[in-house]
Amino acid sequence: MANQQEATRDLFPKAVLFEVSWEVCNQVGGIYTVLRSKVPAVMQLRTGPYFMVGPYLNNQILAEIDLLEDATDAAGMAVRQLRQEGIEAYYAEWLITGRPRVILLNPESVATEQLNILKYLLWKDYGIGTPPDKKLINQVVAFGHLVTRLLEVYRSVAQDNLPVIGHFHEWMSGLPVVYLKRNNPAIATVFTTHATQLGRHLAINSPEFYAHLPFFNWEEEARRFGIEAEARIEFACARDAHVFTTVSEVTARECKHLLKRKPDVVLPNGLNIERFVAGHEFQNLHATYKEEIHQFVMGHFFQSYAFDLDKTIYFFTSGRYEFKNKGFDLTLEALYLLNRMLKEANMDITVVMFFITRRDYYSIKPEVLQSRAMMEEIRQTCEAIEKQVGRRLFYAGTTRADNRLPDLNEFVDEYWKLRYRRTIQSWKSNNPPLVYTHKLKDEEHDEIIQFLHSRNLLNQAADRVKVVYHPDFITATSPLFGMEYNQFVRGCHLGIFPSYYEPWGYTPLECIASGVPAVTSDLSGFGDYVLRNIPAPEQAGIFVIERGKRTFEWSANQLAGMMFRFLQQSRRERIMQRNRVENNSAIFDWQHLINFYRQAYYLALKAHAEKSR
Repeated sequence: MANQQEATRDLFPKAVLFEVSWEVCNQVGGIYTVLRSKVPAVMQLRTGPYFMVGPYLNNQILAEIDLLEDATDAAGMAVRQLRQEGIEAYYAEWLITGRPRVILLNPESVATEQLNILKYLLWKDYGIGTPPDKKLINQVVAFGHLVTRLLEVYRSVAQDNLPVIGHFHEWMSGLPVVYLKRNNPAIATVFTTHATQLGRHLAINSPEFYAHLPFFNWEEEARRFGIEAEARIEFACARDAHVFTTVSEVTARECKHLLKRKPDVVLPNGLNIERFVAGHEFQNLHATYKEEIHQFVMGHFFQSYAFDLDKTIYFFTSGRYEFKNKGFDLTLEALYLLNRMLKEANMDITVVMFFITRRDYYSIKPEVLQSRAMMEEIRQTCEAIEKQVGRRLFYAGTTRADNRLPDLNEFVDEYWKLRYRRTIQSWKSNNPPLVYTHKLKDEEHDEIIQFLHSRNLLNQAADRVKVVYHPDFITATSPLFGMEYNQFVRGCHLGIFPSYYEPWGYTPLECIASGVPAVTSDLSGFGDYVLRNIPAPEQAGIFVIERGKRTFEWSANQLAGMMFRFLQQSRRERIMQRNRVENNSAIFDWQHLINFYRQAYYLALKAHAEKSR
């Protein structure tokens, strides 16, 4: 009864919390966003010391931290002792909201001879074999040893006698879970998998992944994909943790079959919504950033043909290039169907769909850069003519006897008339606008390009759906957009993310936080959470495509129909929908979702206490 009363409190349990991840101060994927955005809520609710632990992999990390060289607390003493043992270790504050204290350990501090001993013992004592020449796995083994040593030293120097909780994210940081169970059971452990190693590979290569999920032999499949070491580490971490967690019910079903343990708690991912809140300005920001997207669209399309920008709607998708897992294939099929539907309905509207992802490329295509440069020259010419005409019109208006508007052509010098005509003539082209903006290293095998050619969705003038495939993430230094990614999102009308395999899915959540409606799927953790917790999600601007029990063709038609209905909305209806989206975004704030972490920590202490009896 006392434990239940304690668990209902708002604060975390009275304990020292170490949160360990490969992505502390080291952005690799979505876990970095989870950790960074969650910090303010953790700092507010913690009741004991809180430390984040990650690998020190390069000197660039120093720009993100403020070193604490003279710290005298237990963590500072532990780091100094590790340094005396020859380990490169740093104790610092991470320069983000909340300024959490971080401990960074360099895996390269483990000498080759010692690493070989660690790998031998990992095989001998735990049955986990590791290849000799995989750099990442060598770093993971070394990092696991260093974190375990850190926790041991901390326990020996700490004077507060508080219980210690170690929370380990993903297989790269999870090995201490296995070591601690055998060698130092005084620490309660939580292990979180954000996506199983095997599940990600199987989803890409198995057409009926979810239907076949109960029947996969995880050891055989791990060998087949060459990830046996990674899978065995992950399996052992899930098995040995006091509390095993994942980020969604979708991934929980996957864990049950591939890791042979049902998660004890589901930890849905949130955002620090306060960072996205723009108050009454968010509608104005949409208009501002939409205008900047207009400038790109004019430069990219208008040299070939023009369309009414007031009747143009911007869709986008973004994320890692996983053609099937991210739902790029379904999105393309739905766009092909939508293009046909718009033509048949004779709708006077244009859709520009942006695919924002990362692919290997040589450079931006010169045609794209040249078109943008030529449009800029046209702009400068027009501004020069505008200035000249304005000056002469003002003079004429103050000196003429009548008040009629004079012929403005008379106020433009022949030089500027000729330059205006020549610039526009050299800019115009009979070729359709390119569907991709960069010269890719493997264009002939790129699945997006292959699809666009196979369905002739190639930005012809008659197409109502246009496609811009931008194989690089958008940043303020991008020569084509010149804006941050979050600004680009605010300027669009709809984000489309109908993933086939997505343990959570931050991209639609970031849309919602920015006041932009979004599409997700019932196979993504985010979409599944929406269906379980938000009644009538479409009214809130969140569209969930059914993929779990439907055919590809059925889902593509559903997505196309949803997009068609979205396009039938009036501008006023879209504005009202963005208001509802922005109002509902608070549901996903960490201030609410951090409760699941609190539950996991109480359970870990309880499980640890029971096993220690």
